[in-house]
Amino acid sequence: MPKVKEERSCMQCGNKLFGRRDQKYCSDQCRVEYNNILNRDVSKFMTNINNLLRKNRRILEKMNPNGKSKVTKTQLLDEGFNFNYFTNEYKTKAGKSYKFVYEQGYLELEEGVFALVEKHEYVGK
Repeated sequence: MPKVKEERSCMQCGNKLFGRRDQKYCSDQCRVEYNNILNRDVSKFMTNINNLLRKNRRILEKMNPNGKSKVTKTQLLDEGFNFNYFTNEYKTKAGKSYKFVYEQGYLELEEGVFALVEKHEYVGK
């Protein structure tokens, strides 16, 4: 019995596919367009969050050039820092809670005063 060739078509434009059996798209352009459409909503949301995180990191890095410093909440807010967005939290044995934006961290010491730190070893844990 002869093999029946199954007709395959591009997932984006519907054009007939030739070549590899696992091929899904007729061109790189169709592959990129398909995935852009598939991820559009997620990408926009994630892009907005990542932009906020990058902005917070830049602010902390700018205000903490030597790896340790103190700033006021007003100074952070004036720069546009958003306290709702950080990447991780580190709790010390003493119960203090540092919040980090990647390797740049902050800890509220007293009302309106923050200690800024830079710790590369906390990233990724």
